[in-house]
Amino acid sequence: MLNVSVVSPDRTVFQGEAASVVAPAWDGQVGLRSRHAPMITLLGSGPLTVDNPGGGSHEFWIAGGVLKVESDVVTILTEFASDSEPDQETRERLAAVVAAGVNDAIGV
Repeated sequence: MLNVSVVSPDRTVFQGEAASVVAPAWDGQVGLRSRHAPMITLLGSGPLTVDNPGGGSHEFWIAGGVLKVESDVVTILTEFASDSEPDQETRERLAAVVAAGVNDAIGV
């Protein structure tokens, strides 16, 4: 079981237990289940899926930030989070912001 926190600048988007998480890392999707190795990754933009332990799931659209996994605790700090997919113009703007942040973070 994972203990998941998803936090954006203006609110806690999700806090609770999950069977698994699929998140948009800056270089592709990352899937997490219980006993995942510790890791930190930069986030890109796209859908975040949090699967409930008893079935069903929560879906969010996130953009930018960082994901940390340690001892079955998943912390996602994101620059943007929404319960639905944003329109095309907003997605393009968010992608540019994420790209600029990733370039800064990796020294490009």
